[in-house]
Amino acid sequence: MTPSDLDALRDRVQRLGFFGLISSWNDFAQEPWLAKLVEIEEKERKKRSLDRRLRHARIGAFKSISDFDWSWPKRVDRDAIEDLFTFKFVEEGINAVLLGPNGVGKTMFLRNIAHQGTLRGHTVRFTTASDMLSDLAAQESSVALARRLRRYVQPRLLCIDEVGYLSYDSRYADLLFEVVTRRYDGPRSIVLSTNKPFAEWSEVFPHAACTVTLIDRLLHRAELIDIEGESYRLKEAKERAASKSASRSKKRS
Repeated sequence: MTPSDLDALRDRVQRLGFFGLISSWNDFAQEPWLAKLVEIEEKERKKRSLDRRLRHARIGAFKSISDFDWSWPKRVDRDAIEDLFTFKFVEEGINAVLLGPNGVGKTMFLRNIAHQGTLRGHTVRFTTASDMLSDLAAQESSVALARRLRRYVQPRLLCIDEVGYLSYDSRYADLLFEVVTRRYDGPRSIVLSTNKPFAEWSEVFPHAACTVTLIDRLLHRAELIDIEGESYRLKEAKERAASKSASRSKKRS
């Protein structure tokens, strides 16, 4: 090995924390098995790191974006959606908001973004708004709440699904405001899906004083992607019902 190759190998050994090898470097540097050992250890650590990040991301089962029927929505900016998968917005600390009715693919997009972000090496957390806010509200002390907030503030990317499907009291609005504000100050990116235009968020958080400021901080550095269309799940349900009906009619005849 050349001197530069040995220096590079030594750096890799040091990054792995093999300090015993470093202290006896001159004795082992030329051993033919050393480079292979370092390669095996690096691959195993990358695998364990990915497994750990996928487990912490809590993405759940999802349909691949490659199976999405782009012709189904009446309107969707495909380029804007696909640009999210470059993860430039994460590097810039920008948010993305997917706005559209039920069944147009918002959750599928969020889960795919969360999964690909994890594969890219980012720390990611996927959650529904209801699960996150219920989790935070259940903390019984300020210390416990501060500790639990880190679960949603620290990841490089936070995906919040289904904002607007339920109404929340002002306590829940304050908690969402806290998460958004802390990530805004980071800045750390949020990808959020909602079925409610922001003008109607006062219905989601009635009596909450922070709603206007919450929206302002969420959208200040954000891309809004509007999706229009009918529910694809309803389409599939109708197709299954029609298929079963035709099958029963065939059996009777």
